[in-house]
Amino acid sequence: MRRSLAFLAGVLLAGASAVPAVADDGGFTIKDPRITESSGLAASHLHPGIYWTHNDSDDGPYLYAVDSRTGKTVATVTLRGIGKPRDVEAISIGPGNQIYVGDIGDNLDGTWPYVWIYRLPEPTVLKDQTVRADQYVVKYANGPRNAESLVVHPKTGRVYIIDKKEDGGHLYEGPARLSATGANVFRPIAPVDLWATDAAFSPDGTQLAVRGYFGGIAYAWNGGRIKRQGQLDVPLQRQGESVTYTADGSTLLYGSEGADSPVQAESVPYREGGGSASPSEQGKDGTGDGPVLNADYKVGAVVLALGLALVFGLKRLLRRRP
Repeated sequence: MRRSLAFLAGVLLAGASAVPAVADDGGFTIKDPRITESSGLAASHLHPGIYWTHNDSDDGPYLYAVDSRTGKTVATVTLRGIGKPRDVEAISIGPGNQIYVGDIGDNLDGTWPYVWIYRLPEPTVLKDQTVRADQYVVKYANGPRNAESLVVHPKTGRVYIIDKKEDGGHLYEGPARLSATGANVFRPIAPVDLWATDAAFSPDGTQLAVRGYFGGIAYAWNGGRIKRQGQLDVPLQRQGESVTYTADGSTLLYGSEGADSPVQAESVPYREGGGSASPSEQGKDGTGDGPVLNADYKVGAVVLALGLALVFGLKRLLRRRP
């Protein structure tokens, strides 16, 4: 179901690709033929210009270090000490250069009574290698759910998950420290007004960027009491699945699934520390409620709105079938 709907959305996006929706100031293309379902993206803490990614499902316990200057994989890491990954959807790097991998997908939205998080140190040397990872069991306080967004706060090391709901989900907070024994219960602490496919913390931990297939929202972190700052300039992509800040926090990189998938760069429209961007980067009224939309973007938005209507309509039709 998910793949079919994503394909329909991709066809519509391909038709809209002639519309220059947003500027692309950099980015790169993932050229590794093994990476066809890049579902998460994280800027390396130890290796400038390197981004960690992974496939969605049906791949294995692998992480790929991609050089943004060439688009080529420079190291493949095999995770040891964990079970067979089920639906890996997110990656984030926390304090102490610890990589967190979210095996948190559930396409049937409640099939799995628990999901997993894997943690491993970021390798200091970029080469093909096997690294032992810790595995943590995750449950939600209000029952199983699908999720594709996992973030680790860069200062506290606390892990957060955003569930994926068409009409908006919630930010879930994990325990202060994950435990390898028993289940780690994540509790909802704030609503998120987006059908979220990924999220990322700014390097200083003051901003939370959340993206979906057709848009994104910037939140001021506020100690977890998130406050909406405005829209993000999310580029048109076939199946937008990932987002990360660059190491210096100046740019957001947006990734998509598919072979030779593009990773597109956009400036951060809101300053770290919770401040707003300049009026030219805000909405027309200068409030920061959204980016200025040019005529081309508006045309693209109309196409996307029609695509959303078709996708959601088809989903509801199929749900009614016995």
